[in-house]
Amino acid sequence: MPSAVSASATSRQMSLELFEEMLSTDTPIHKATKEIGYQRNNVFVDVTDVGVTARRLLDAAHFIVAQEPTSPRYYDVELSYFRWLMRYDSYNYKHLRAVVSEAQKALIQVSATPPGSDSQENEKWISVQLLGIVGIDNGRITFEVPQPLIRHIKDPEKSHWLSLRITSAFTLTYARAIYDRVIGYVADGITDWFEVDVIRHWPGKAGGSATVFKYFKRDSLEPAVKQINEVSDIELSYETRTESPTSKKIDRIRFRLSRKEGVNTIRASLIGLKETYTTLKNEFAFTEKQFSLISQNRANWSDERILDAIEYTRAKIDEAKVTKSPAGYLMKAITEGYKLSEAERRMKTILGQKAKEAQAEATSRLTARSAVEASSAAHEEDAKQRLAAEVRAGHDAFDRADARAKRDFMRAYIASPSGKLAIKRLKFDIATISEADVLAHADLSFAFYHFVNLRNKPKASRTVS
Repeated sequence: MPSAVSASATSRQMSLELFEEMLSTDTPIHKATKEIGYQRNNVFVDVTDVGVTARRLLDAAHFIVAQEPTSPRYYDVELSYFRWLMRYDSYNYKHLRAVVSEAQKALIQVSATPPGSDSQENEKWISVQLLGIVGIDNGRITFEVPQPLIRHIKDPEKSHWLSLRITSAFTLTYARAIYDRVIGYVADGITDWFEVDVIRHWPGKAGGSATVFKYFKRDSLEPAVKQINEVSDIELSYETRTESPTSKKIDRIRFRLSRKEGVNTIRASLIGLKETYTTLKNEFAFTEKQFSLISQNRANWSDERILDAIEYTRAKIDEAKVTKSPAGYLMKAITEGYKLSEAERRMKTILGQKAKEAQAEATSRLTARSAVEASSAAHEEDAKQRLAAEVRAGHDAFDRADARAKRDFMRAYIASPSGKLAIKRLKFDIATISEADVLAHADLSFAFYHFVNLRNKPKASRTVS
């Protein structure tokens, strides 16, 4: 498995190469055909009082931090590259400095009250700048990110994939603010209920001032949802409810969202082949977190690597070596770069051929055995039919015989070895058994009529001749 350092370096190199490629055609980042982004910590969605351009500047800075294998105090990159990452097309550097100042004012504030304590005095609270010292000189930009944030940027526990290609396309403050808040709910497909006043203040001071819902909806909410659907990787809608059954005042909103699956979406650009994405989603039930991990390492994890890992995992499943979580096993195979060797493929082919031959042989044996059994059953049925016909013939012959002949048939049967054996087996007394006893018993009468038919055959032959 490649180290985290080499993976980050590869991702950073990929973004630089893409920048150089698109710089020659003056193509902005939001029109890139490849994905640029990083795994962003969920805590950074709580940033407020930052305009859409300043937010893009923070995204670019944190992207560079996330891709840097070391943790220097200051990060130094070409200004043109940084401007491209944040989609800053203007050459108005006075305005850029104002954007930097705005971004430097952005804070992350976290508070928590210890269990069992109602006192604000005991409350834990911290406020950290998202961006520290920034300097621009000689075509380069140098910036500082407060040290306490570094580990949260580089190794987030709870996170989501942030695409600079997508976020750089937003021009509306509310569109970006709503997108940041709902993106973590993609796997669920629906958010919690949010108070309208809370949503109204998501962008902070940059948000709208309309307090009446219909104006907030017209001026901020609807345009934001429309832009999210136009430029992002999700489809978004919302529903509202009133604060009470008797009130007409809308005070709650929740959003419904789903990941787009078209050819121009993030998933298509990440996975390359839609069939591969479908396999990961349907066959292996990949989660958003697993897709995000692939996105984060996309520069190093090619389609070929993913397909090799899928083939490897399927082979191990066939060998019953995967006993739980096929998705987790596949994720490990992708991470470690597992794939079947040519020898394993050849072995698998040979074993598969042998299995087919064994199956064919087993099928052939089964077919032959079935044929024998069918033939035996047919012979047995023929024998039963012949025996039944002979018994009926004996019955007819006995019925046509006169009284003397009937007595002769009966005495002969009782005296015959087969008759004696049958009578004894059925616990009758040979000395006292009568004609009525024989004819009334199903087994004895069957054997008797068959005896009559056999005894009557010579007579029939002499009569015919």
